[in-house]
Amino acid sequence: MGGHPDPVDAVARSTDPDVRAEFDRRVREQAQRIRDDIRSGRLDTDEFAVGMELEAYATDADDRLARIPERVFERGGCAKELGVHNLEVNSPATVFDAAGVAEQADRITASVDTAADALADEGIAPVLDAMWTIPPAEGTDAYLGSIEDRDGVTVATNMRHHPRYIALDNEILERSGGAITLDVPGTCLVYPTILVESLATSIQPHLQIPDAGAFPDYFNAALRTAGPILALSSNSPFLPADCYDDDPDVISATPHELRVHVFEKSINAGAPRSEGKVRFPSDLDHATDVVDRVVADETYAPVLADGDDGGDASPYRATLPEYDHKRGVHWRWVRGVVGGQPVGTEDAGASLRIEYRPLPTQPTVRDTVSVQVLVVGLLRGLVAAGHPLTDLPWTDARDCFYDAVDRGPDADLAWVTADGDRTDDPETIYDEVFAFARRGLREAGLDDGVVDAYLDPIERRRDGTVPSAWKKARVREAVADGATLSEAIEAMQRAYIERAGGETVFVDW
Repeated sequence: MGGHPDPVDAVARSTDPDVRAEFDRRVREQAQRIRDDIRSGRLDTDEFAVGMELEAYATDADDRLARIPERVFERGGCAKELGVHNLEVNSPATVFDAAGVAEQADRITASVDTAADALADEGIAPVLDAMWTIPPAEGTDAYLGSIEDRDGVTVATNMRHHPRYIALDNEILERSGGAITLDVPGTCLVYPTILVESLATSIQPHLQIPDAGAFPDYFNAALRTAGPILALSSNSPFLPADCYDDDPDVISATPHELRVHVFEKSINAGAPRSEGKVRFPSDLDHATDVVDRVVADETYAPVLADGDDGGDASPYRATLPEYDHKRGVHWRWVRGVVGGQPVGTEDAGASLRIEYRPLPTQPTVRDTVSVQVLVVGLLRGLVAAGHPLTDLPWTDARDCFYDAVDRGPDADLAWVTADGDRTDDPETIYDEVFAFARRGLREAGLDDGVVDAYLDPIERRRDGTVPSAWKKARVREAVADGATLSEAIEAMQRAYIERAGGETVFVDW
């Protein structure tokens, strides 16, 4: 890759004690500047703003996992991710108002269409899904386990050969004794690379907060919404079909959101702290806590900027290359992002935004936009109303999230109502979720009819009709008709791929 150091050299640099010490020194120095800017109001902005990241994977004409050629990315419209089969499309931030939300929908649609056109020229297609389950021709174990040793550096064959990815892989492998173990219902997989993480894909709504001083209110509310929203959107109950023996008990035992387990188990392997690198974050007391946490987080695969590494970063973030690199490996299910270019302000501006990371990729663009609008509307509505949701103990919010990971729409939810009452009743909880999302969207200037149209695809899932439940039901039916578990998973996945990415929202499948 032009302009990037050799992977072996990159790993050597990232493990050099002097490089690591200088990296950490620069992070601390840049972090202090950010703290000062938060306190001075430099990260305050004129508007709320919204954005989106959407990850997907590619398949061939036989619905099997496919490598994406480099020339696809050269055409624009999508970016690279960890695996050679992964892609990501982004919608640049827009003001959080009626026009901005509509523009988000248009931009996401246009980006997915552009990526699909570029992939079609290669005889492959994107799949909007949270986990691939039809393996490539060589099989999942061969694909995820294929590595090359380059002078003691592990290079995964099917990982994008970007030095950053390879350095991260080798750092985690060193910490974990050279093996990544994924032990989940129905199977135990062991690989010599973190490429197993490339099984999982997600969507990540972003919300720019105009008043940095209020950032903890939005962040702490976000933590308490993660469980209920994940329960409406779960979409990754199965690993690739060839990972399992023919055990139908897997269907009921497997979590609805295996994606979360895959990411945590692959990246947390050998993590120095019991809670791991990837985890549900704790509450914030001050906006500057966002910065303190990045500084305190364990340093993985450090890279020193050489003065030309600004890339696509905003002018402000370009002055914080080491901090920004470390923030990129500060893996939390909700996290703060410092320094992005605010919408509609001068080039020197900067912002503070929430990156809402716990959600799986959804089956269609309309479903994706619906989830995005629900998230940003709900956070804005809760805080605007002074809702007491943050009175819910943090441990209950965390437990609710992980129960949604495991049980999807059947999770034990946790909530505090507008009247201050604790409840676990799903009807009461979702009545408030959608009521306060509507309030936040009205605060942004959206008309009621427009709001209803955006929320309808996700609100209709309240009866438990969520993608993961659909997948489990299709597999269960096929097994009952005589298929093996692997055959049933593949048949389900082909039916999913046939529908995914179309105009018909998931609840109407």
